[in-house]
Formats: sequence, C-alpha cells, structure tokens
Amino acid sequence: DELAPDQLLRLDGALTELAAEEPRLAELVELRFFAGMAIADIAVLHGVSERTLNRDWRRARAQLHASLFPDG
Repeated sequence: DELAPDQLLRLDGALTELAAEEPRLAELVELRFFAGMAIADIAVLHGVSERTLNRDWRRARAQLHASLFPDG
C-alpha cells in the first residue's frame, strides 16, 4: 500500500502542520509510522504511560485526518 506522490505531499504538509501545533504528537506519529515503534517502546523512551501515548495517538490521528480530509 504505497502512497501516491500527491498523497505523500499532503501527508508531509499535515505532519508539518501538526509539528508546529503539537510537536510531541508529530514525534509520536514519526516514531510509530516511520520507525515502526510500538507504543510500549515509545512509552519507555519518553518515560510516560502507555495510556497517555494511546490517548496522544488517537489525538494525532484525528488531527492528521482533519488536515488530510478537511471536508469530512
């Protein structure tokens, strides 16, 4: 499931916007999506609970979705 070039550009823009507004959420997306790290590993790395990261992961996904699909 590779993304088309226009989808990659939109994703990059959405991540850039997320990083400006919520840098911690953007880093979480990068670690999960691009580095393939598990929530448990990221929790240890950052010294936070998995519950917190799961909540952050839902927020990050929602914000990215809203950026990528502004019409719903």
